[in-house]
Amino acid sequence: MAAAQIPPPDRDAVLAMVAGYRDRAPGEVGEKLDSLELTWLVAQVEQRYGVELELTDEVFAGMATVTGAVDALRAVLPAATGGRAGG
Repeated sequence: MAAAQIPPPDRDAVLAMVAGYRDRAPGEVGEKLDSLELTWLVAQVEQRYGVELELTDEVFAGMATVTGAVDALRAVLPAATGGRAGG
């Protein structure tokens, strides 16, 4: 049976995942992500998608904002999931 396709996270999904860190509402998450929020986000994405993301320092640094994280995840998830994300 083929794995279900899960679309890459959009802005709302990223905010919701980051909000899980420190147990707060998505509206309380700022645009800029600190290193702990970013580490939490990567762990949440890996768990949700069943992948291990191998992010370069450049990609990781580009994820320092919510917008950057959304863009980076849309770029790296399809490769990490063998094309299952989005598609």
